[in-house]
Amino acid sequence: MEVFTFQLKTTVCFGAGVLSGIEDWCRDYHARRVLVVTDQGVRKAGILEKVEKILSDAGIESVVFDDVEPDPGLETIHRCATCFQENKCDLILAVGGGSPIDTAKGARIIVENGGHIRDYAGVNKVPKAPVIPLIAIPTTSGTGSEVTTFAVLSDWENRMKITISSPFLAPEVAVVDPLLTVTAPPSVTAASGIDALSHAIETYVSLKAQPPAEALALKAIELIGESLRTAVANGSDKEARTKMSLGSLLAGMAFNNSLLGLTHSIGAALSGHAHVSHGLAIGLLLPYVMEFNAIARMEKFSKIAIALGEDVKGLSLREAALRSVKAVRELVEDISLPRRLGEVGVTGDMIEGMAKDAMGHGMLKFNPRVVTEKDIIAILRKAL
Repeated sequence: MEVFTFQLKTTVCFGAGVLSGIEDWCRDYHARRVLVVTDQGVRKAGILEKVEKILSDAGIESVVFDDVEPDPGLETIHRCATCFQENKCDLILAVGGGSPIDTAKGARIIVENGGHIRDYAGVNKVPKAPVIPLIAIPTTSGTGSEVTTFAVLSDWENRMKITISSPFLAPEVAVVDPLLTVTAPPSVTAASGIDALSHAIETYVSLKAQPPAEALALKAIELIGESLRTAVANGSDKEARTKMSLGSLLAGMAFNNSLLGLTHSIGAALSGHAHVSHGLAIGLLLPYVMEFNAIARMEKFSKIAIALGEDVKGLSLREAALRSVKAVRELVEDISLPRRLGEVGVTGDMIEGMAKDAMGHGMLKFNPRVVTEKDIIAILRKAL
């Protein structure tokens, strides 16, 4: 057996209705005034009101920062940190998808360490363990940020995404209640769901793959493959929502340990250059990257195909591996995500710049197939 280290720094509370227990978690940390970091979608869905009532009934004050935008910019992080400081809060409750959770992670860094959030971009640049508790409550099934040591933020000034990676970013508690995802619209469900699937697939074939992460990733692929279509078509289907929440959570646990690859490397560049939301970028790129990578991990890609419901009996290993690409392409089509770069405003003259930026992404070194800038240009042209 190979040597590996598997870490999960976050306590996970999962299940329908577990939101009602957040008062106990807050009390465990002796919280008196909580900053709730969220967005307008969560407010409009009525979830914020539920959170505020639970806190109020428990005698815990709450201050709301609900100005988080999709793919939050760096200035949002600093405004959130200022809100925490000015209101003298003592705990952060992040409620929403990856954007509010990553905003909360970034704001906590600034409150405790000062400086500009750009100072912490990269690996292990956060100098000390946090004192302020962070509880993450995901309302989408996608990023897995509720259990990861990463935060991805948008540096619009420099047309790029920045990633902060540190063991000090992980929330102390993740409260994963599938019922909170029921109000997510089909477009959000589709984009976040394909992101979760990409986490599982890229982790499973990663050069840093390890047995616990592989097991989590393969189970996540199976859960998402059998439930994403239903969750998009009928958001009130609680079984589908529960499977998606669990799949997203498992994928987050997996990639937090075994990391990602080329899809996310190009996706970060695509989002930076064309202002394409993360989920749409990932869904568009995933089949093309899988097709490129398949020859490097044919046995694993054939297992991905099986997990996605493909019948590979009688096929060669190569044919079975490529069935995984077919399965993902069909899934992307069925949930009405873009399949071509031109659909999201990308033009041919952007490709070389995106490829160059993608080559500088940290996750690229974990991709199962060696990649050159020329390869990325070819993938992008094929996707155009």
